[in-house]
Amino acid sequence: MTMQSLTFESRTISRMGDRVAQYIYDITFDTNILGSFTDENRTMTVLLDPQTNQWRVAWSAGDIFAEMENGARLDFSPQTPSRANIYDRNGVVLADMNRNVVRVNVVQRKVDNFEACVDSLATAFDYDIERVQTIFANSQTDWVTEIGKLDGDKYLTYRMTLESNCEATFGSLAIRQYLPTGTRAPHLIGHVGYPNPDQVDDLVRAGFNAETMIGQAGVERTWDEVLRGTPGGTLSIIGADGSKLRTLASAEPIFAESIWLTIDAELQNYVITALAEAYNQNRGGGWGSTSPGASSVVIDVHTGEILAMVSYPFYDANAFTPFPAIGREVADIEQQRVAESENTPMLNRAALGAYPSGSVFKVVDAVAIIDTGAYELAKRYYCGGSWEYEGDRRFDWLPGGHGSVTTRSAVAQSCNPFFYETGFVLNQIDPNLLPSYARRMGLGTPTGIEDIAEAAGFIQDPELVRTVYGRQWTYSDAVNLSIGQGEVEVTPLQLVRMYAAIANGGDLLRPHLVREQGILSERTLVAEIDVMSNFGVSVEALDNVRLGMCDVTTERYGTAWHIFNLPVESPVLEYGVCAKTGTAQAPGPSALPHSWFAAYAPADAPEIAIVTMVENAGDGSAIAAPITKRILEYYFFLLNEDTN
Repeated sequence: MTMQSLTFESRTISRMGDRVAQYIYDITFDTNILGSFTDENRTMTVLLDPQTNQWRVAWSAGDIFAEMENGARLDFSPQTPSRANIYDRNGVVLADMNRNVVRVNVVQRKVDNFEACVDSLATAFDYDIERVQTIFANSQTDWVTEIGKLDGDKYLTYRMTLESNCEATFGSLAIRQYLPTGTRAPHLIGHVGYPNPDQVDDLVRAGFNAETMIGQAGVERTWDEVLRGTPGGTLSIIGADGSKLRTLASAEPIFAESIWLTIDAELQNYVITALAEAYNQNRGGGWGSTSPGASSVVIDVHTGEILAMVSYPFYDANAFTPFPAIGREVADIEQQRVAESENTPMLNRAALGAYPSGSVFKVVDAVAIIDTGAYELAKRYYCGGSWEYEGDRRFDWLPGGHGSVTTRSAVAQSCNPFFYETGFVLNQIDPNLLPSYARRMGLGTPTGIEDIAEAAGFIQDPELVRTVYGRQWTYSDAVNLSIGQGEVEVTPLQLVRMYAAIANGGDLLRPHLVREQGILSERTLVAEIDVMSNFGVSVEALDNVRLGMCDVTTERYGTAWHIFNLPVESPVLEYGVCAKTGTAQAPGPSALPHSWFAAYAPADAPEIAIVTMVENAGDGSAIAAPITKRILEYYFFLLNEDTN
C-alpha cells in the first residue's frame, strides 16, 4: 500500500470474562500513492497471560484486515503512467515510448502439463528452470502471474507454443527508444534500465514494481521522477476464490511530464558531423588515428542554455536499454564494442574530461594583470623567443618571438614569454593572485550544472601544492599556471562558461540542459537565468581581452587569422569572431598536445560561445579552430536560415 505511517483512534474496550477483552478502534493509513484512508471499527482480541498478569494480543491474520482471517489477501492494482518524452528545444523528439514489448501472463491452475509449460517459458525467456519455478512458487495457483516480457521477434517465435503449453495470455508494454538513433546525444540524455538492488525499495514504496525501467544515466536519471510520473491504482482485499471483497482506497495516477532540452537537434547533429568528419579525414597515419576523443560545447552567452554538447567517440544509447530498439543482436555488438574500446566512448568528455588548458588560459592572465593595476593598457613588452629567470629558460612557440607587444596583442599572438612574465609578476605581488583570478573566472570549480555529472577540475595554488604534493610553491608553479600547464585541470564546460562570461560582461551563468517541463502545450520554464557570480573586474580589463580575442581572427598576426581568411575569407567574419587558440602539453613523452579553440560571436553583440577540444591531436589553430569555424558558419548561416 506504499504506507508511510499510521495513526489509530480508540472506540471501545469490552471485557468477555476475566481473561478476554475486545478492543475496537480505527486506523488511518497515510500512503504515498493512495493518500490517507481510514479502516473503521477494527477488532483486536487480547488475552490476559496468567503467568505475567499482562494483556497480550491474540494475534491472527485478521488483525491486518478482518477478511484475511479467511485467506484473503491485500492487492494493489497499479495504474502506471507511461514514461514521458524528451524533446529538443524546438520540439524534435529525442526519446519516446512508441515501441512495445509483450507481457506474458500465466494462471498456473489452468496449465494441464506444468512441466511442459515451465520448459517452454524457460526457452522463450532464456531462464533457468529453477527461475521459472520460483516465479510460480511466489504466486497462488489462481493468480494471474506475469512471467516476463518478450520483444516482438521472440513473441512471434514463441506465441503459439506458450498458448498451447501454458494457456498464456499477452499484454502490451511501451518501452523507451532514442531517436532517430541513440548516437545523437547519449552523453546528455543517458538511458533507462532496470533498478539496481539498492534502488528497488524506494521504487516500490513509490508505487512502482521492481521491474520498472528508470533513468540510469544523463537527464533520464536526474529528471527521472518527472519523466516517470506517479502511479495511481486501487487497493483491494481479494478473497481466496479470487473475488474482490472490499476496496480500501483508490487514486488516479499523476501523469508523467515531458522535458524539453536546451539543445538544438540540428545543431547537435552538425557538431557530431563536424567532429566525425575531422577524425575520418585525418586517419591513415594522421592524428585521427591516435587521438582518443574530442568534445565541443555551444552555449547561449546570455542564458547559460547549452545549444549543443557533443562528446566523441559516440555510442548508441539504445543498446543499453532492457529492450533495445535496435534489436538484441545489434545491441550486444554495440555493448561489446563500447566495453572493449580504449577510448571510453561513454565518457562525456565535455563535462567530465579534465585537461591542462594550455593557452586558452591566457585570458585569465590578461584580465588579472590589467585589473590589478600591475600593467597599464599601453605597457609594452618585448616578446623575444624565450623568457629567462635565474637560468630557467623557457621558449616561445614561435622561434624568434613576436617583438614588442601589449597585453591586447599578446593575447592575439599568444606570446608565451609575455605570459610567463605576467605570471611571474603577479606571483611576486601575491602567490595566490593568479589562482584566485582563475577561480573567479570559473576554472577549477564546478559550473553548477544540475542535469548531468561534471568534474570539478583543479587549479593549483600554494596551499594545494603544499597539502597535495607535499612541497613549497615556487615562481615556477606560477609561470606554469600562466600558460595553463602544470597541475591545471579544466573541463570544456568550464571554459565555454568562462568565455561566455567574457562575452556577456563577466556574468558566470549556471549552464542548463533542460529548458522546460510539462504536458503537451502546458509547459513550465525551468532553465531560468541564474547568475552565480560575476568576475568583478574592471571594464577596461575585460574590454582589452575582448579586443585581443577579436584580433585572433582579424589581424594577420592573430593565431587563427589564416584559418578564417585563407584560402578565402570565412563568411562568419561578417559577424565577427573573437577567439583564443590553445595547445596544451599532454602527459607522455611522445603524446601529441591537446588542441583547444574557444570563441564567441558576433563580436559586437555576442550570442553564443563555443569551445572545441581535441585530445592529443596537435596545434590548436590547426586542429580545433577549423572544426569550430565550420560549426560557427553552420550556426550563423544554415541553421538560422532553416529556423527562419
